Amino acid sequence: MAATRLSLFLLLFAPLAFFAAFFLAPMGVVLISSLTSAQETVTFANYARILFDQYHWDVLWRTARISLLTTVICMIVGYPLAYFLVHGVSSRTLRRTFIVLLVLPLFTSNIVRSFGWMVLLGRRGLVNESLTGLGLIDSPFRFLGTEAGVIIGLVYINMPFIVIAVGNALAKIDRSYTDASSDLGASRFTSFWTITFPLSLPGLTAGALLVFALSVGAYVTPAVLGGGQVTMFSMLIFQQYTSVFDFNYGGALSITLLLLTLAMVSLSGIVGKPRGGR
Repeated sequence: MAATRLSLFLLLFAPLAFFAAFFLAPMGVVLISSLTSAQETVTFANYARILFDQYHWDVLWRTARISLLTTVICMIVGYPLAYFLVHGVSSRTLRRTFIVLLVLPLFTSNIVRSFGWMVLLGRRGLVNESLTGLGLIDSPFRFLGTEAGVIIGLVYINMPFIVIAVGNALAKIDRSYTDASSDLGASRFTSFWTITFPLSLPGLTAGALLVFALSVGAYVTPAVLGGGQVTMFSMLIFQQYTSVFDFNYGGALSITLLLLTLAMVSLSGIVGKPRGGR
């Protein structure tokens, strides 16, 4: 019995200790730094500087806008793809092949993938050359250095996370529910909308939250595809720590970004809560 209690204690203590050592402690240091002036006194001047500077509000709004659009596009494209993988592919081997192809890019660095998109989206890249060759456009689109280019890159990089989350939720739904619905005369769309979709909402919500959090904190993709013309909040933080060396102000920016992420995640959790509160 004592050995069992010790195992349970270690099982609970280990994650808490890891969370405290690698998240709470660093964030505590950043929080203290953000409330400290250059003269080592307690101050809220760093936060006041963010609050009353229109430039920061513009960057904050751009960061939220790009992250939200990335999340919405991933949800719209990722849900049908996950549904197809779970219900549209009958061969187990073929399904595993699709999953491997989906996950394989995650083993490649974000830097490499972002530079790959930089080549594809250039004025003479594959995308513009294809559109021009098909006669769909007269002159090349400008993707690089725009929000559209950054969103395309973030959607590509984050898409696997939402497909995996939704696919896992769909695979757990008991098919006897939809079979019973069909036996009672419901159409396939009615069965999907009233049974499958509500039961898959937890997976969709979890995937959306993950994509949003990753997009808000993304640095490499906006830096590469934005070309320094699409500044996001993470880039401001990087500049303060590595170029300006104002760690106190960088800490205030970091805490502000963390609060933004927590606020949006909390709001999304409320909106995406399954009907009936369960």
